[in-house]
Order: sequence, then C-alpha cells, then structure tokens
Amino acid sequence: MQPHEFWQELHAPRSFDEAGPFSGFFPARLDSGEQIRLPIRPLADGQHALASLIINQASFDLQDALAADLAPKIAALRPEVIVGLPTLGLTLAAAVARMLGFARYVPLGTSKKFWYDEELSVPLSSITTPEQQKRLYVDPRMMPLIEGKRVALIDDVISSGTSIISGLTLMTSIGVEPVVIGAAMLQSDRWEQKLDDFGPDWKGRVVSCFRTPILEKAGEGLWSA
Repeated sequence: MQPHEFWQELHAPRSFDEAGPFSGFFPARLDSGEQIRLPIRPLADGQHALASLIINQASFDLQDALAADLAPKIAALRPEVIVGLPTLGLTLAAAVARMLGFARYVPLGTSKKFWYDEELSVPLSSITTPEQQKRLYVDPRMMPLIEGKRVALIDDVISSGTSIISGLTLMTSIGVEPVVIGAAMLQSDRWEQKLDDFGPDWKGRVVSCFRTPILEKAGEGLWSA
C-alpha cells in the first residue's frame, strides 16, 4: 500500500489473516469484527515494531466509524463533558462528542494564549515527538464547563502513557477526576504501568476501539505478534 492509502476504510470481518506473520500492515480488529489496515513502524532496535494510527489522516468515514464504536463505551459512564487531548486526540474527541449529542467539547492545548494561566498547565511530552518540550493547557474560560462535571478524557492513541498521564495530572490539579478515558487504539500494554503508578483505579477506566501488540521481527520484512 502507498502511505496515503492507509486509514481510509474499514474492511469486512476476516478480510485479513490475524495470525501473522505480517508484512507491510497489521490488521486491527474492532469489536464488530471489522478490520483496519495499519502501517507497521519498526522501532529503533530493528527487532520490534508497532502498528500506527494517525487519525487526522483517516477518511471521514473511518473517523466516524471509530467515533461510533467508542461513543457507547464512553456513554456507559454517563459523562457530562468530553475533554480532548492535543493534538490528534482532538479529532476523535470532537467526533465522539457529536456522536453523543453534545453541542461542544473542551479541547486542551499546547499553544499558550496571552490570557492563559500558567497554573492551569502541566508539562507534556509525546512518544512521537519526544524532543519537543511542551506544556498542556486548559483555557481558563473553559473551566465552568468542566468543574464539578463528569468528564471523559479522550486521546487518539494510548501508547507509552505519557500523554494521558499529563492529561490526568492537569485534570486532577484542578479538582476534576475523569470518569472514563477513551482512545481509538491502545498500542501495546506499556501504558498500563504508568496508569497503575498514577493510581490503582485508572486502568479500569480505559475504553478503546481496539488494541495492537508490540510486534517482533520474524524475517526480512516480516513481523509477528
């Protein structure tokens, strides 16, 4: 597949072998059984790889399908407001909020506006941009929308857990304890220890559309789960 062809459609159940080994793409499976072809990204050690999702490059149909899968899982926890993590989590959060019938959602940001309060921010780093040192902000004007509310915190992918911990740290620093954490993809299980370290109840609040494993090299251009 060409790079621009990924993330454009859902495929019928059992369209692709899920046993592996895999070459070029990994077939992720939703609860419905439908599959998405995700590109395989080798890690620096050359022996392991991850399946990748870049949701803002996906077709609108696929974005809607992921939001439709995630929305009822979020709704089960009765959120009153959807809060999205930047950058790619904002795409999913907006779609889920619309699926749930909300008129708006609350986007967190990494770009400080002149009216922002530094106390309403925490450090933020990402597994995909580890060299960039940013801060995660909540707009002070959005505070009335989330204070005392049942919050759903949404990101596109939870991988190392770094970004979601930043989001939880920011929420708890302003007295908000999200009732649910949502993501399109849980990428491996590396994030679980970070959430356990943050608090014993957080891992159980995570819902997603699908999980993908760390892949191991199984030959030239081949990867196994």
